[in-house]
Amino acid sequence: MSRLVYGLQPVREAIRAHGARMGWVLVQRDGGPKLDALARLAEGQGIPTERAPRGELDRRSAGGRHQGAVASAPELQIVGVDAIPVVEEGQPGGTITVALDGVMDPQNFGAVIRSAVALGARAIVWPEHSSAPLTPATFRASAGAIEHARLCRVRSLPDALEALAARGVAAIALDAQGPVELGELQLTGPVAIVIGAEDKGTRRSVRRVCQHVARLPMTGPIASLNASVAGAIALYEVVRQRRAARA
Repeated sequence: MSRLVYGLQPVREAIRAHGARMGWVLVQRDGGPKLDALARLAEGQGIPTERAPRGELDRRSAGGRHQGAVASAPELQIVGVDAIPVVEEGQPGGTITVALDGVMDPQNFGAVIRSAVALGARAIVWPEHSSAPLTPATFRASAGAIEHARLCRVRSLPDALEALAARGVAAIALDAQGPVELGELQLTGPVAIVIGAEDKGTRRSVRRVCQHVARLPMTGPIASLNASVAGAIALYEVVRQRRAARA
């Protein structure tokens, strides 16, 4: 099985992550130096690479924003919650997990994955239902970061969080009405940051199994944040505390 990836950065990251396992790479003819460099990267990995007019890329991507690059990549590997490490080399104090609860927008889904990978989260967990699908739009929104993520799709998010808690992972749900600010919690051990949908937040059933429900410090007139922005701020606080603890 294979999947379609389009966009300059998503295709580049897919090549870096999968190498010769890529099915093919299609690059826009006369697309400029960046696309020429991408074609050379693919060819250097032994991937079948073709240069074609823009219309062919429009057709292959079904009108998606391909930026002159479309590719066939291996299916993403989905792991079980037991495969999420609690302690891992290079993660003093334990690993960071991100859990998504009801994030339906592919752009938000992909943007959260991008922040999670950039800030050192080792796994992304989300439920089978009431969640954005894994589509080329999601891959593109992640700017290729999804190729480097450990992905865990579960039947029940509360059950998955309870399973992580049994292994010593503290689940922290972000909520604008949380009783404590995130920075007041100790985040130097294994943690799972739980991000809810923008309109509804985290579900009660999810909050009930979390060890903490925390809010972000909001001092301006706006009371809520985009899910991906909230996730990035929360992950930065985790990283900040860990660096401070090491120092």
